[in-house]
Amino acid sequence: MENPLTPATELALIDRELAHLDARRLQLLGRREWLVRLLSAPVAPAAGVWGPGPSWTPPPPAPVAREASAPGAQNVLLVLGAVLLAVAALAFTLVSWGSLGIGGRAVVLAVLTGTALAVPAALLRRGLASTAESVAAVGLLLTVLDVYALHEVAFGDVPRAWYAAGASAALAALWAGYGMTLRKLWLPLPGALFAAQWILPCLAFSLHVGRTAGGWTLLALAVLNAGFGLWDGPPAALRPRVWPAVRILAGVFGGLTAMGAVGVGLALAADADTGTGRLSAAALLVTVGAACVAVACRIRQEQLAALLAGAGGLVWTPAAQTLVVPRGSAWAQVLFVLLSLPLLAALRVSGLPVRVRHGLAGAGVAVAGLGGLIAFLLALRVLPAPAPVLDAVWTASSPRAEIDWSGPQTVTVALVAAGVALWLDGVSAKREARVVAVPLLWSALFAAPVAFALPVAAVLAAQLAVTAAALVVALGLVRAPSAAGVRIAAGACGVAGAASVSVAALDARTATFAVWAALGALCGAGAAYGRGPLVLRTVAVVVATGYAAGLLLALGAVLELPVRQWPLLLLAVPAVAAAPGPRAGALRVPVEVSGAAVGALALVLALGAGHAPMLALVLGLAGVVCAATAVRADRRPVGWAAGALFLAAAWVRLAASGVSVPEAYTLPVTVPALVVAWLRRRRDPAAASWATYGPGLAATLLPSLIAVWADPHWTRPLLLGLGCLAVTLAGARWRLQAPLVLGGVTLGLVALHELAPYVLQVVGALPRWLPPALAGALLLAVGATYEKRLRDARRLRAALGKLR
Repeated sequence: MENPLTPATELALIDRELAHLDARRLQLLGRREWLVRLLSAPVAPAAGVWGPGPSWTPPPPAPVAREASAPGAQNVLLVLGAVLLAVAALAFTLVSWGSLGIGGRAVVLAVLTGTALAVPAALLRRGLASTAESVAAVGLLLTVLDVYALHEVAFGDVPRAWYAAGASAALAALWAGYGMTLRKLWLPLPGALFAAQWILPCLAFSLHVGRTAGGWTLLALAVLNAGFGLWDGPPAALRPRVWPAVRILAGVFGGLTAMGAVGVGLALAADADTGTGRLSAAALLVTVGAACVAVACRIRQEQLAALLAGAGGLVWTPAAQTLVVPRGSAWAQVLFVLLSLPLLAALRVSGLPVRVRHGLAGAGVAVAGLGGLIAFLLALRVLPAPAPVLDAVWTASSPRAEIDWSGPQTVTVALVAAGVALWLDGVSAKREARVVAVPLLWSALFAAPVAFALPVAAVLAAQLAVTAAALVVALGLVRAPSAAGVRIAAGACGVAGAASVSVAALDARTATFAVWAALGALCGAGAAYGRGPLVLRTVAVVVATGYAAGLLLALGAVLELPVRQWPLLLLAVPAVAAAPGPRAGALRVPVEVSGAAVGALALVLALGAGHAPMLALVLGLAGVVCAATAVRADRRPVGWAAGALFLAAAWVRLAASGVSVPEAYTLPVTVPALVVAWLRRRRDPAAASWATYGPGLAATLLPSLIAVWADPHWTRPLLLGLGCLAVTLAGARWRLQAPLVLGGVTLGLVALHELAPYVLQVVGALPRWLPPALAGALLLAVGATYEKRLRDARRLRAALGKLR
């Protein structure tokens, strides 16, 4: 019982190791023989001095390693032989049986069966265990064929179910006796146990019993199997070596039949319409659970005992539920979770083994967890219930989606499950139960006002309070010891509740400002003064910024401002977000990024409004915010965004004013800017050309390029092209990157604009097959010279990189 390997497995390992030792011995003997011949040979003088040197004799080849050991090959041959004999016996019985008379049939089967059952004894005396096992397997199969033949010849009038029960009993007894006689064989005793499994089911089938009696029959068979598995067996001197495996197999059969009995009991409980039917189903399930717990008390393996005890506890739960609550009752789920309490109370019962108490408590945790999970998922249906408000904002109509659930029962189940989790947290050292209790408790409290059909205002107030409490716990605004897992769970619940409450608050203006301001202030305070994890404080910053933007938009709607003016209100958010700077500490980046996101939203809103003067104003104000941010030394790169925004604001303002000659406004800016850039380069030759010449050139080239694409005349393209050519040549002459790139790109686009009509004419005159052919040829040429083009591109990039 203590050996982890079965005798057959250990014997196979020993045979394999002996085969390896034999192969190694042959190799060492060959090497030894070669060394002996080398040492016994006469020593000859060296070549060239005393004569030719001794000839070298190669060592003998090492023996070839065999891929299969001798015992392994033997087992394969024996299994194949047994299979062939079994096939031959089946073919004889099913095909050639009718060609013999009654005497001939009896003689043939008797001789074959007797021989197959007698030969293993002689083989075992000679030490041929594997051969004996194969022959015994053939003999056992022949006994089954004997039983079939007897039914066909002599017992044809006996009902098949009765005959199957008697034959199973006879075969079980025969194989058990045979296995106890030849104790070295492995197959007879497991075969006898397998045959015995069919006695009671066949008898029950022959008596035409109903489902209830069938379930009790399976339970009786499970108890017999369990008892056999717990039996230590005959004395050690008479105990077969296969006995541990037989006990394990009996336990497996007992578990399978017990599961069958549970299935029958659950089916009876589902179909029971009367008190008697429910009582019958509950009695069967209770008995199955008691049998599991009783067996668990006898088993020495702790894990298996706990598993069996837990299974018994799980079976008791539907039994009690069936007995107490009628089918279809709304309170069935409440009772289901309440039944976890007596299972958990088993931890306090000192008369039970520790492993059994742990198993029953585990069943209680599983019952409470399953009920709590179902209740939690049902309670989550409250979150999207205010969604219809989005179609009727500020109408005070209080629309809500219908929820198909049993509200009070769901809330009760969630509360009980949360209580179980908190109790487990108190009696155990693990803190995972507390993390599970947080969403259960939150879902119960958040769904309770809806479940009990409170007024809309009361529902909103209660849900706001529950959400605020979750956010307070998550952000650490109260001095209470809370693990990181608890804070994260509370934060997730708070964010989900805040989203639902925020949508519900859109039903009325006062509610919108009150709820959004309260949640925004709470998130801002939690981010600034809370002791929660950094990730939760970062989320709080984002949420607070979102509420601030929403309040500003709501303020614009209340003041009945045009939509094009709303972006001006939104720009207050990035301005405030940029103010703290380094004082924000670790939250500086989230604060500034969230403020920038609101600023981008303002720009998108202004662009969508389609009012160019307002868009120019918004761009200019956004540039002011970026310029103020760039004053700080560590935010200098934001100055590029400020310059781009100012430039875009100027262009939009010119376009809004109907200016058709932008050069009249851009050249007066470009010329002084280029002069200043030239003076800066004289003082600091290492200054980058993009920082000196780039803004001045872009101020004229880009607006003129846009005007060229809308100008049907030739004067502006010619002048712009000449100017770009001069700028490009100047950049190449003095090795300046900004003039070279800006001038070259603008010149290319101007040329493309001028050549576009002619290219379209040429393309229209060509055959339709020619453009694809030319494209294909171009791709082939590029592919053939891909490496060269790649090297050219690298050289071009390196050359541009060397420019200042």
